[in-house]
Amino acid sequence: MTRSRWIIPLVLAVTVFVHYLDRNNLAIVLPQVAREFGWDDRQIGQHGNLLLGAFYLTFGIAQVILSPLAERWGVKRSLMASVAGFSVCTMLFYPLGGSLGALIALRLLLGAAESVHMPMNSALVGRWFAPHERGRANAIYVAGILVALAVAPLIVVPLAERFGWRATFLLLGAAGLAISLPLAARYISDQPPGWKPSQGSGARLHLADALRAYGARDPLAFWLYLAAGVCNAFCVFGILNWLPSYLNRTRDIPFGELSLPLFGVFIAGIAGVFFWAHWGDRTGRRISFASAGLLLAGLCVLLTAYVDANAGVIALLALGVFLQSSFNAQEFATLQGMLPAERVGAGTGLYNGTTVLLGGVGGSFIPGTLVALTGDFQAGILSVAVGAWLVSLLLGALALRQSRAK
Repeated sequence: MTRSRWIIPLVLAVTVFVHYLDRNNLAIVLPQVAREFGWDDRQIGQHGNLLLGAFYLTFGIAQVILSPLAERWGVKRSLMASVAGFSVCTMLFYPLGGSLGALIALRLLLGAAESVHMPMNSALVGRWFAPHERGRANAIYVAGILVALAVAPLIVVPLAERFGWRATFLLLGAAGLAISLPLAARYISDQPPGWKPSQGSGARLHLADALRAYGARDPLAFWLYLAAGVCNAFCVFGILNWLPSYLNRTRDIPFGELSLPLFGVFIAGIAGVFFWAHWGDRTGRRISFASAGLLLAGLCVLLTAYVDANAGVIALLALGVFLQSSFNAQEFATLQGMLPAERVGAGTGLYNGTTVLLGGVGGSFIPGTLVALTGDFQAGILSVAVGAWLVSLLLGALALRQSRAK
């Protein structure tokens, strides 16, 4: 257990960066896809929620089913297979993405390919890092998500403007094969030397084992945390999926000028992840921080409806993302504390798969349906505020339960 182990979350950050570029590229180019297919605002809501929600459907289901099998097959091997799979799927958008049905099918395939990536990342952190280090270790690779969200518009928008969105997907997929796979092959190992599973856990790991592992702690606390995770995922994916279209269609920011506003919003999330991870590791008050952060984040989203200047709206959204990252920074560290180390991958798959399946699909369909019904992207964005307040309420109840247990 030397300092060199910190290279593991750095490599994971690179793989996650590519993962999220491939996942969210469609949301960024959706205005361009809509122009190509001739969709109006209501049709963007109708078709966009299917396109964006399809990914989360297979992503969530496959995580729950495949994560225990992937952990048994080998953490590193499964990680590399996932990277190769989602890179190839992204490349297939170039020759095959000519119709709505084909795009939905490819998004379903992409979700399955990416499914075990995050659970294997969590398994590696659970095996290589002590509990008081996991907030920072998780924050390093979670920062890869936020870096991807921040710089994706700077990469995807200019490429799509010059080469078209399909050629852009081809280039992004090829980059994953060229960069992420060699790094994972060179620097990732399944576990530290001398690492052994907990006594009596057995070599085989099934979904039922993960359920028993949760139940052995505090079942009600787990279900509260899972419900909060679902609502948080709704907020995250609601913003990721619909913010570019909201800024383009409601705030009248041209597609070619979306890069800097989106960069400003998501760079605040990067700062937030490291800020909250540091204080979470230092104080152990992970749940209390997240509860307060989501309460204020919802308020920031609500206030966007009352601000006319685009600069003010972007500032509010950036502050909201900073506050919301109080949950993201602590999410996996809290979860890893609920599970024995050899079950973190399967348990994360169960948790993350469920939250993404319900929250991710909801974050695509609920805002999209509101847009389809009203023709107003503002209504879709405001639904995120409700999700944030539900997270705050659930985490507040969990914090109260834990304080009483002490």
